[in-house]
Amino acid sequence: MTDDKEFRFLGLTMVNLTVLYGAFLVAVAIVTSIGSTSITSYIPAMIGVPILVSGILAAVAPAQKKTWMHVAVLFGLLAFLGGFRFFFGFFSDAGVFGKPKAAVAQLLLLVTGGIYTKACVKSFIHARRTREAAETVES
Repeated sequence: MTDDKEFRFLGLTMVNLTVLYGAFLVAVAIVTSIGSTSITSYIPAMIGVPILVSGILAAVAPAQKKTWMHVAVLFGLLAFLGGFRFFFGFFSDAGVFGKPKAAVAQLLLLVTGGIYTKACVKSFIHARRTREAAETVES
C-alpha cells in the first residue's frame, strides 16, 4: 500500500520507478551489446542491476527503504555522470556516432540518469518536508 502523501514521478512511486529504471538500463545493455565484443557495452547493466536490486529491496523491506533508495540514487548519479562520455565523441575522428550503439547508450545514461537523479532528489526533499510537517503537527 502506498501513502497518499507519497511522492510520485510520472504517476509512479519512487520504488516502482527505481525498479523500472533499473530494468530499463539492463534492457539497454542487452540491446546495445548485441554483436559487440566490448565489455563496456554492459556498463548500463552494471549500473542498472544495483538500481533494480535496490528498488526491489526497498519494496520488500520498507523499514530500510530510505537506505536502499539512497543506494539507488547513487547509481543513478553514476549513470548521469557516465553519460557525459557521450561528449567525447565530438573530439573523435569518427564523430559522435562513430560507434552508434555506444553513443546511444551513453546518451541514454546521460538523459535518463539526470532525470532519475532529479526525481530522487525531489522525492528526498518531499519526504523530509512531509516528516517535518508531521513532527510539527505532533508538537
